[in-house]
Amino acid sequence: MTAVVRGFVAALLALAPLFAFAQESWPSRPITIVVPYAPGGVTDAIARVIAPELGASLGQTVIVENRAGGNGLIGTDFVASAKPDGYTLVMMIDANTIAPSLYPKLNHDPLKSFAPITLLAKAQQIIVAHPSFAPNDLKSLIETAKAAPTPIFYASAGNGTSHHLGMEQLKMLTGMKLQHVPYKGGGQAIVDLLSGQVKVGIIGIAPALPHVKAGKLKAIAVTGRQRSPVLPDVPTVQEQGVAGFESFNWFGLLAPAGTPQAIIARLHDATLKVMTNPALVQRFAAMPVEVSTSAAPADFARFLAEDVAKWPPIVRAANVKPD
Repeated sequence: MTAVVRGFVAALLALAPLFAFAQESWPSRPITIVVPYAPGGVTDAIARVIAPELGASLGQTVIVENRAGGNGLIGTDFVASAKPDGYTLVMMIDANTIAPSLYPKLNHDPLKSFAPITLLAKAQQIIVAHPSFAPNDLKSLIETAKAAPTPIFYASAGNGTSHHLGMEQLKMLTGMKLQHVPYKGGGQAIVDLLSGQVKVGIIGIAPALPHVKAGKLKAIAVTGRQRSPVLPDVPTVQEQGVAGFESFNWFGLLAPAGTPQAIIARLHDATLKVMTNPALVQRFAAMPVEVSTSAAPADFARFLAEDVAKWPPIVRAANVKPD
């Protein structure tokens, strides 16, 4: 070993305790969770529920910062380019894994630009119909839509959303003749569904729930693998004969790529501790979302990869174009 090499090795050994100390002392200042959407939505609500509890677990303040715009891409881009030191995190949702199928040029890669921490929760979707519409279940909806001389219009929370693409997948699996009517959010879709201007829709359970319970909308099916705890009498799509179908909104926590694994592990463990708090579980249930965490960051990474791979064939088959 030359003197130069020995000197270099000695320098690295001398710095090693400093690297260890830097990780051991993390966090030494406030942590920011970036929500790439405006305040008031479910993504924002989840972040604000977990932030104080996560801060208490880590011994530092956790701040929620909204960076809305570009269908969530502006805030996500910001975190992708942030310093990978564990102090800037991002709340991602299903739109982030759909984006590569819709936008040929993104400033980030949902799989390469981030270090996954954990999945946090899932929110089921629901297929609903106006009371004047004859079908009361999925089987009769499929039969009606296949026999209709012209496609039946259906509402969704927006073009290119998991609601929209989930229904397009269901069309492909069943042969239904349906025509998409995109709205800017579930709230706007609900208005036309309640008036009967559009007879069928697929939206999140949260905006539909009070209207289903009041009898102003009919619940045709929920879209998860299991029935929803808030609508236990409504069968799933799979229960009604469409094997393998599942559509839901998800919410997860990530850091910039390159964040030290020791910090990712600590964030993961602290977040899981927060998410199993019975009081917080009840708060999530009231939204309503179902807590669904990853046993390890690697499990969340696999989940993301599978979701990214799911959407391209559906987008191509349905010829979906971004707004």
